[in-house]
Amino acid sequence: MTTNNITDKRWSLQGTTALVTGGCNGIGLGIVKELVSLGATVHVCDKNEPDLIKRLEQWEEQHLPITGSLCDVSSRDDRHKLIEKASSLFNGKLDILVNNAGVVLFKPTASGSGSIVFISSIAGLIGANNVSLYAASKAAMNQLVKNLACEWGKDNIRANGIAPALIRTPLLLQDVASLAVFLCLPSASYITGQIICVDGGRSINIS
Repeated sequence: MTTNNITDKRWSLQGTTALVTGGCNGIGLGIVKELVSLGATVHVCDKNEPDLIKRLEQWEEQHLPITGSLCDVSSRDDRHKLIEKASSLFNGKLDILVNNAGVVLFKPTASGSGSIVFISSIAGLIGANNVSLYAASKAAMNQLVKNLACEWGKDNIRANGIAPALIRTPLLLQDVASLAVFLCLPSASYITGQIICVDGGRSINIS
């Protein structure tokens, strides 16, 4: 994986900084790869130390602009440490926040603009058996996306959510990662407050 030379600034993240929670595996890892391929400098946090160490070694070998730190986003202390770490690494400049692992809430200092992407689920939009608490948390996240888009729009910070179905294949994972990074691009500058499903149409199929 190498950083692309992209001349059209609408499709480039060159010079931007990004923080991805839960970025060592699955959707988070796919998003990290996409961000770097478009020119972003990325800091990753993960609560699994062996996975984090493994990924950091791989990224260092590939000379990629990715750093990482151990963090459990359910811990208030860990979240504060993560904020301080990212602020220190990026000199207070954070352009992109991808809330992939749970929900970590803070308002980044953005340089003129910012994008926040929440990884939600179609469970927050449709009914399903045996996932009531999970579905309720995702529904709350979806509403939070809309509220933040309204509250922080005046600061030129966008907030969007992605609601995937159950991810069973690498191709679907890549679809989610590609959409997440698209929402961070300048070409998506007029998209905010949206919950976008990646589910093969399941959320509109009531049969």
